[in-house]
Amino acid sequence: MNLDTQEQDKGKTPEQIELEWYKTVYQGDTMPQLTLRAVVMGAILGGFMSLTNLYIGLKTGWALGVAITACILSFSLHKVLMIVLPRLFRTEMSILENNCMQSTASSAGYSTGGTMVGGVAAYMLVTGKHMDPLTLTLWTVFLAALGVFMAIPMKRQMINVEKLKFPSGIAAAETLRSLHSKGTEAAHKAWILAGGGVFGGVLAWLRDARLPSALSVPTQLAFPGTLAGFPLAKWTISFDMSAIMVAAGAIMGWRVAWSMLLGGILNYAFLAPYIMQTTNAIDPQNLGFREIVKWSTWGGAGMMVTAGLLMFFMQWKTILRAFSGLGAIFSKQERTAQQDELARIEVPGSWFVGGTALSGLGCMWVMHGSFGTGWLVGLLAVVLAFFLSIVACRTTGESDITPMGAMGRIAQLTFGVCAPANIVTNLMTASVTAGAASSAADLLTDLKSGYLLGANPRRQFLAQFFGIFAGTLVVVPAFYILVPDASVLGSDKWPAPAALVWAAVANLLSSGFASLHPTAKIALFIGGVLGVLMTVLELVSPKIKRFMPSPIGLGLAMVIPFWNSLSMFIGALIALLIERRSAALADKAVIPFASGVIAGESILGIIIALLISAGVLAG
Repeated sequence: MNLDTQEQDKGKTPEQIELEWYKTVYQGDTMPQLTLRAVVMGAILGGFMSLTNLYIGLKTGWALGVAITACILSFSLHKVLMIVLPRLFRTEMSILENNCMQSTASSAGYSTGGTMVGGVAAYMLVTGKHMDPLTLTLWTVFLAALGVFMAIPMKRQMINVEKLKFPSGIAAAETLRSLHSKGTEAAHKAWILAGGGVFGGVLAWLRDARLPSALSVPTQLAFPGTLAGFPLAKWTISFDMSAIMVAAGAIMGWRVAWSMLLGGILNYAFLAPYIMQTTNAIDPQNLGFREIVKWSTWGGAGMMVTAGLLMFFMQWKTILRAFSGLGAIFSKQERTAQQDELARIEVPGSWFVGGTALSGLGCMWVMHGSFGTGWLVGLLAVVLAFFLSIVACRTTGESDITPMGAMGRIAQLTFGVCAPANIVTNLMTASVTAGAASSAADLLTDLKSGYLLGANPRRQFLAQFFGIFAGTLVVVPAFYILVPDASVLGSDKWPAPAALVWAAVANLLSSGFASLHPTAKIALFIGGVLGVLMTVLELVSPKIKRFMPSPIGLGLAMVIPFWNSLSMFIGALIALLIERRSAALADKAVIPFASGVIAGESILGIIIALLISAGVLAG
């Protein structure tokens, strides 16, 4: 029975939806989940993957989600250990143990490295020096923990009730089902997933392994023609030879995908060329994604922020239910047996309050003691991080892309107004937002896979929390080794594009909101208004929702390259056509094959990056 569709929940209350999951899917009390071996092996794997994300982030500015990679590696590693050390590893891991291990590894590999390649590297560019090791360690831990705790009240609304896709979470769950599968149908899905993995892996090898030109495929396929006197590729209008976004599009659904394509066309084919030709907001001498997004980020981020926040707070009843455990502490009101059972397995609201307070105070303490940030400004940074994390999590849930850069820009704009002359304060307060947003979105992605598998969310939360420390132990010393001084940032060795953008925006906003280009201010206002209007229309008249673009999809398309929107649209279109032709075939093949593609290309991409770093594939 597929309980992960909104169609089946029409007419049901949130309580009924959650109870149905508890009765028919939940199996967290019937098999091992949060075990010592799962956490230890997850920590080891996560430490390895934090290195790969640090490497890739310094090279490209992107942080890769590692949930599916962690699923396969953790399962394979345990199988090998059962053969090599049979006395120590006697029994198979349960599917929930494997999922728990994946949560620890994902947290260690993803939630920590993004801090380094963004705000921390930008701090080095601005100041010319490293943070001291203790400061960097505490900063990394507090930021990741802040995001994990802030995600607690979002889980029940976004996953249990709204059932947002979180495509990587669905793919991770499908991967684990295939790895643990038994029976004919399960075996078919496992073979389909394996076929997708082979396809993704071969594509990654042919594209990235620096083979002779006759054997390799290009990174991009350029479209012929020009726009405003420049090749289309300069406007990011090309096809990216990566199947990951195509696969993610196949999972995430049709409405968000076509909205992203629409937003991409509007931005890169009409708005950006017009702005370049009529103003100086986009420099034609440096035309490319990085130059365009300096302008388009503001409209897209404004739309995502207003739509995401409004949608979240319109569901205030569910948010209050997320804090029911906290209210019970101060109230003697009797609860039903069903409420007690759900409260027993869900992460309690008291953890959100206590954890957010402690990690938030930790961030404020580091900012005040090491960066000279005032306590009130630090408090504002923590509060803003919560609201923008809501937006980032919703965007991840709908599209599988966490817009850390866009949320960071909004935070930088806020503190450009509050503390206009302090560039370091601008960087580090915005880093709180980006770090918390990425960590919160990663937790919800993992909780999505656990939800589909029937895991105990409280135990999975603990696994995610433990992973923070494993990733920090590895990624902090590795950052000092890979980046010995600020001179290597922005070089051919470490281009660090994300850090360059962070530093550039901090310098731009050193004079406050007035330094923002007038057209960017207009875009920010229009984007915010459109986000509100479209969200209200969705809520007031649900029948027109299917015909109206998603504000999250439209906004996201303005902060990512056009080729990403195009790839996700193609994936969603393929899935739609398969579903129209045969719903049974779509149910059997689309998600397993897409999951395999994501896993295969991700794993080979990591291996190739390591081989290049070691010089094996150099030249």
